[in-house]
Amino acid sequence: MLRVSTPPKPDRGHEEHAARRFIWANGLQGMGDQIVAAKTVLPWLLQAAGTPGFFIALLVPIRESGSMLPQAAFTPWVTTQRSRKRIWVIGSLGQALAAALIGVAALLLDAAPLGIAVTLLLAVLAVFRSLCSIASKDVQGRTISKGRRGVITGRAAAVGGAIALAVGLGLEVLGGDAPTWLLAALIFASAAAWALAAVVFRTIREPESEVDPRGMGRGWWADTWGLFTGDRKFRQFVVVRSLLLVTALSTAFIVTLSQETGSGLTGLGAFLIASGLASVLGGRISGIWSDTSSRNVMSYGALAGSIVIVALVASAHWASATVNDWVFPAGFFLVNLAHTAIRVARKTYIVDMAEGDERTRYVGAANTLMGVILLLVGAVSGAVALLGPSAALLFLAAVGLVGVAAARRLPDVSA
Repeated sequence: MLRVSTPPKPDRGHEEHAARRFIWANGLQGMGDQIVAAKTVLPWLLQAAGTPGFFIALLVPIRESGSMLPQAAFTPWVTTQRSRKRIWVIGSLGQALAAALIGVAALLLDAAPLGIAVTLLLAVLAVFRSLCSIASKDVQGRTISKGRRGVITGRAAAVGGAIALAVGLGLEVLGGDAPTWLLAALIFASAAAWALAAVVFRTIREPESEVDPRGMGRGWWADTWGLFTGDRKFRQFVVVRSLLLVTALSTAFIVTLSQETGSGLTGLGAFLIASGLASVLGGRISGIWSDTSSRNVMSYGALAGSIVIVALVASAHWASATVNDWVFPAGFFLVNLAHTAIRVARKTYIVDMAEGDERTRYVGAANTLMGVILLLVGAVSGAVALLGPSAALLFLAAVGLVGVAAARRLPDVSA
């Protein structure tokens, strides 16, 4: 029989104190995520250094699956720890060190050696990121009451987005291609942000379990598979989350389609501006809505993202180049906005759907399964992309529309 520790309840007297620190710590971590990013800054860095395309292609799979796949394996150890805050601090400091070493590599290496260093260090960063992911939900559940968790998560996303937006605007003002030393400086700044985030998060007053944590009574894979096959509400969540990958996987194909049509999605600053602005606007709004119904926010986000993707494909084929010059940047922003809403809502949903060590098990198992599913869906969409980016986008939009209906069938767990 599975053994879990008694879940401590949020301390109302310290809730505001915890909320402020949670927002700033996660916002600073969000700054790191947006700048040491496998979709934007790191590809730009490797491309400028003449790194073979093989290493650039590895960046997104390493970053995404590397931060998800280990979580179920970490769960047995996490559930033996009385303080989950300490785990988050370790994860943030690990990311700071890995990011700083990426910055050093950017200054000292180029071509294939830089590609090898960056991919290995990104894998290390992703593993430490997985510790923050699994511990963050526990600390939030212990310190923030249901009905406020969505807005806290949304504000944290907005803080990280605002910093990324400022960086993007700065790059646009400078104009031209960003030099290597500037990209390295941004990476060092991100490392400092992760270190500062650890300091801030450490000051959260986390209520601890009244009994000694005893961990789990079975292996991590047995527990993960047992949850998926035997726990209906968990299985529903994983299936829905899989169907909502539409916004996560579509942005690369939007950029490719934009380039085919000669539209204006170029420049590192433009990408950071779009991503940062989406986090600023979408984080706050979707956080408030998620506290009312995180299930509905996931559904509406997938619907909006799917509609925008279909509209972009139609515009690419039938609209003029002049029209596409403003349609594609706007569409890229709207898909990022929908993605922000889905991320905030699914984080709120999984924190609200369980308590104590059951929440820890859900987070670890769901993210490990999603790491596998992400690779599979990515491979399928990549195969479809052999027919062109439009085919890949329409495939993802169709998956997203199925996700809309599936999300509506989830039980509503938020306040």
